[in-house]
Amino acid sequence: MSNTQQLQGNVLTPRGWIEGSVNFSERISSIQGVIADPGKNQQQYILPGFVDLHVHGAGGKDTMEAGDAVQVIARMHARHGTTSMLATTMTAPISDLETALQAISTSCKDRSPGAARVLGVHLEGPYINPGKLGAQPDFATLATLEQVKHLHAIAPIKLITVAPEMEGHLELVKQLTAMGMQVQIGHTLGTYEEGVAALANGATGFTHLYNAMSRLDHRAPGMVGAALAHAKFSEIIPDLLHVHPGAIRAAMRAIPQLYCVTDSTAASGMPDGQYMLGRQVVHKCLGGVRLEDGTLAGSTLTMDQALRNLVSIGLDLADASKRVSTYAADYLGLHERGRLQINSYADVVVLDRKLNLTAVYVEGEKIDLANA
Repeated sequence: MSNTQQLQGNVLTPRGWIEGSVNFSERISSIQGVIADPGKNQQQYILPGFVDLHVHGAGGKDTMEAGDAVQVIARMHARHGTTSMLATTMTAPISDLETALQAISTSCKDRSPGAARVLGVHLEGPYINPGKLGAQPDFATLATLEQVKHLHAIAPIKLITVAPEMEGHLELVKQLTAMGMQVQIGHTLGTYEEGVAALANGATGFTHLYNAMSRLDHRAPGMVGAALAHAKFSEIIPDLLHVHPGAIRAAMRAIPQLYCVTDSTAASGMPDGQYMLGRQVVHKCLGGVRLEDGTLAGSTLTMDQALRNLVSIGLDLADASKRVSTYAADYLGLHERGRLQINSYADVVVLDRKLNLTAVYVEGEKIDLANA
């Protein structure tokens, strides 16, 4: 992509707001302007594109379906401002994971027109505690290094969720970290002490903080306590259903680079009804997605709504932007995404004064928002 494009407005840069312009093709070539207070003018907001590290589905499609599912999912999320993402699996038999990863691998190699960049895989299962499945199907199993290497050879696993208290998993955390994967603690009944040990062995984050993990008590801090006391990074679902706003704000005070994910499902962007989440049937109603027994099962959240939700609970726009873009990119070591600076990819979102999306660019390609 060679034609230079320009956007003008309140531009959020790593050094703060400027009132000016961004010039770009596939990458940002220049940013010009003067230091600004966006509250004192009425220009549009220009922010880094959103980075979502926990995406199960959208548009009626689930990552475990294989076929063209991931392309459909990546296109739907791009229309809501997500410019890069990890395709996230469900706990399932290894044969199902192999099939899903083969399809994800194709999407990782080539970005489809109109779609978010698929950076790789978040393997959320099956290496979790069968006593803390949440909405995961009952196929939890103990991990082996050989099996993870086998799956990683099919599609690049950038992030993996494990329950560290399971037999052999603490040593595995160290081995996976040495392979360059980010290891998150999740779907766990582990104690505070087991969480601290996992972090000492190289684990770097927590999967959907508070949800599907042992809770904080003042005499038994649990895995939530380990996260709040020691984590630099953690993901959280800010749909205001999974976590109370007060608990979100508490986590933000404790975890410096708490970042947001959607944990979105096939029901995202779709009407109320019945959908699949891996091998599970889920129901979308009243703004959420649930199993038959009422258990929350992922979300219908999109990242533009996540941004608005953060602002609605009191965050300023610059802080909210980092939590839907920069911190997730930093977590994966992606210094050319999640920020607007010269030579970064031109992953850009434009919002009006009410924080509604008006334009999205993925690596300089303007996304058609007509079906958003």
